[in-house]
Amino acid sequence: MAHYALLNENNIVTQVFVGRNEDEIVNGISDWEAHYTETTGQRCLRTSYNRNIRKHYAGIGFTYDETADEFVAPQPFPSWLLDSNNDWQPPTPMPSNIPNNKVVNWNESTKTWDLLPLAVK
Repeated sequence: MAHYALLNENNIVTQVFVGRNEDEIVNGISDWEAHYTETTGQRCLRTSYNRNIRKHYAGIGFTYDETADEFVAPQPFPSWLLDSNNDWQPPTPMPSNIPNNKVVNWNESTKTWDLLPLAVK
């Protein structure tokens, strides 16, 4: 079972679905990206849960970077910038010395990381 993403004219993912494996030949069809592109009217590209195809598993709203041949997640916060590896980076690095009883949460209004108590049930 293989996973595919449909892209609109702006290379934004509009749908992700399960399709045929690339090595399956059915009714003479072996290029499934081309087949799904033709049948849906949207560009279709393979994606992968284990992230070994096109960097990230595509999700609705992701952008396809044609030059890098990879899917880029939506911007998580307005202040975060895309680096040269197509990864979103906060303006303030996440702290590395987080106590065991705390979690970190990005605070967009202060552009810093808040340490919050770990919820215990």
